[in-house]
Amino acid sequence: MTKTLRLTSAQAMVKWLSVQMNEDGERFIDGVWGIFGHGNVAGLGEALEKAKADLPTWRGQNEQTMAHTAIAYAKTLKRKRAQAVTSSIGPGATNMVTAAALAHVNRIPVLFIPGDVFANRRPDPVLQQIEAFEDGTVSANDCFRPVVRYFDRISRPEHILTALPRALATMTDPATCGPVCLSFCQDTQAEAYDYPEAFFEPKVWRVRRPEPDAHELGSVAEMIKAAKSPVIVAGGGVIYSEAEEVLADFATKFGIPIVETQAGKSAIAQSHPMNYGASGVDGSEAANIVSKEADLVIGVGTRFQDFTTGSWSLFENPDRKLVSINVAAYDAVKHGAYPIVADAKVALEKLSGLLGGYKAGNANPEARAKWLATVDAHCADRKGGEGYLPMDCEVIGAVQRTSSDATVAMCAAGTMPGALKLLWQASQGGYHMEYGFSCMGYEVAGAMGLKLAAPHRDVVCFVGDGSYMMANSELATAVMRKVPFTVVLTDNRGYGCINRLQRGTGGEPFNNLYKDCNIEQGPQIDFVAHAASMGAHAVKAKDIADLEGHLAAAKGRDIPTVIVIDTDPMHGPGEAGGGSWWDVAVPEVSTSDKVAKARASYVDGMKRQNLVN
Repeated sequence: MTKTLRLTSAQAMVKWLSVQMNEDGERFIDGVWGIFGHGNVAGLGEALEKAKADLPTWRGQNEQTMAHTAIAYAKTLKRKRAQAVTSSIGPGATNMVTAAALAHVNRIPVLFIPGDVFANRRPDPVLQQIEAFEDGTVSANDCFRPVVRYFDRISRPEHILTALPRALATMTDPATCGPVCLSFCQDTQAEAYDYPEAFFEPKVWRVRRPEPDAHELGSVAEMIKAAKSPVIVAGGGVIYSEAEEVLADFATKFGIPIVETQAGKSAIAQSHPMNYGASGVDGSEAANIVSKEADLVIGVGTRFQDFTTGSWSLFENPDRKLVSINVAAYDAVKHGAYPIVADAKVALEKLSGLLGGYKAGNANPEARAKWLATVDAHCADRKGGEGYLPMDCEVIGAVQRTSSDATVAMCAAGTMPGALKLLWQASQGGYHMEYGFSCMGYEVAGAMGLKLAAPHRDVVCFVGDGSYMMANSELATAVMRKVPFTVVLTDNRGYGCINRLQRGTGGEPFNNLYKDCNIEQGPQIDFVAHAASMGAHAVKAKDIADLEGHLAAAKGRDIPTVIVIDTDPMHGPGEAGGGSWWDVAVPEVSTSDKVAKARASYVDGMKRQNLVN
C-alpha cells in the first residue's frame, strides 16, 4: 500500500521544493522572496513559516524588485541555482510581470508563485480580482502567459504532482531555461490531500549538455576551414555553458578574433589577446573593424540582438556567412544562420578536433592595442575646474582605477550599459549587465542579488538618477540584511541617454531632461539624504578624484554605500570611437528640417542592412 502524507497543497509545494537539488548538492531553489497578502499569507505563508529551517523566506519592498534580485542571483550563479518569488493576487502579481519578461528575454530561471482567485468561485469577485467579461477562467495572472516559459494554474491540490516537476524541468533545461509561473488559487493553497511519500524524496536535477549533430558539425568545420577572416561573437551562452576557457583556447589556437555581446562580456577577460571588445552599436573600433571584414560570423550562445549586429548593418562583407552555435534551436536558426544545436562547450571542443592546422588570417593586434589605448585616454580624469561636470567615461575610469580582478561592474539601462560595454575592461566574470530587456530599476535590486550569489566579489552598481528614481527600495533590504555593495549614482537630472537619442534622430529636446519638461523647475532631489534615510552609507563626490577616494573607502563596509556624482547629460560614450548604425525609425514626414535630415541618414542606414545570407 502506498504511504501518504496529508498536507495542504501549499505545505506540499514547499516540502517538495526544499528537496530539489542541483549537481553540486545544493538546493536548486535557494529560498523564497515574499510579500504576503490575503491571496498567499494564510496558505503559502503558513507553509513557509513552518518550513523556514529547510527553505528560507526573505521579505523585500516591492514584488518586481524582489524578482530582480532573484534574477541577478540566478544569472550570477550561471543558472545552477534559482529563487522563488511569491505575492498576493492583483497588484502584487501584476507587479511581477515586468520582472518575468526580463527573465524570459534573458533566459533566466525564476519561479513565480502568485496567489490567484478562488478555484471554487464561491466568494467571487474577491478583493483585487480582475474579471474578464467574456471568459470566466481568466485572472490577472494570465498576464504571465506570454512572459514565462511554462505557466500552470494550481486549482486542485493534486495539480502540484505534475506542475512542480514540469516547472523544474523547464528551469533546469538549458534549451528551455527561463521563468515559470505557478498561479496558485488561494483556496487550493489551504486544501489538504494525501500525497505519496515518494513524491518528497530528494531529486537531483542535472543540466544537459546536448551533443551536436554530426552533419551540422562537419558542415560548420568546412565553413571555418574555407574562411579567411572569421570572427566569433561570444554571447551569454558561453558563460552558462561554462565554455569560457574552451572558447579562449579555441580562438587562440585558430587565430579567430572574439567580439562580445552585453550578455557575453567578461566570458573572456579584456586582457586576453583575442578579445577585441564589444561589437555593434556600442562596440569598439577594433571589434567593428574585424566584424565588418568578416567572411564568416560564428555566434556562440547569442541571439544576435540588434545592438550586437548594428541592426544587421555591421557585417558588411558581401560574401559573409553566418553560423550559430546555440543550445536552443529557436535561436540557432535566426537570420538564416547555419546552426549547430548543441551545448557551446561540447560543440567548440568537437569543432577544435576537426579543424586540424587551420589558422585565420585576420587577427589585428594593432587595432586592438590602439583601441585599448584610446579607452585609457578617454576615461582619464580631465580635471575640469569649477562648474565642470564630468562625463560618464570619467566615472567609469575612476571605478576602473580602483578596481581589482574581484570587481564586478553591473548596470541595466540608460547611458551606462553602452558606455560600460564599450569602455569597461573586465576581468573574467567581472561584468553583469541586464540589457536583453534594458529594464530601468533592475540595478539596485540586481546588485543585491549579485552580491548574495557571489559574496567574495566587489560589486559596483552603476545607476543613473532616472533608474534610481524608478526602483530603489531594495536598498533598505540590503541594509537590513547587511549585504554590502557600492552604488555609483550619476545624476544628470533626467533621462540623458534618451535625450541624446531624441536629438540624434532630429527631435527637439522634450520631456527627458527635467529642464525640457513642462515645468518651471525640476525637482531638487537630495539623493544622499534619500539613500541615508534607508540606512546606507551615502556621500556626494565633488569630482573624479573625490569619487576614487570614496570608492576605496567603501570596500571595508558591511552595508551598501551610495556615492552620488553630478555628470554631464550631453555626452555619451561614442566620442571614444567605434560604434555602428542603429535602426531607430525616424518620421518619414515632418515639418522639421532636422528630422528630414535625420530621415535621409536613416534611409542610408537601411541600405546597409544585410539581413539574411
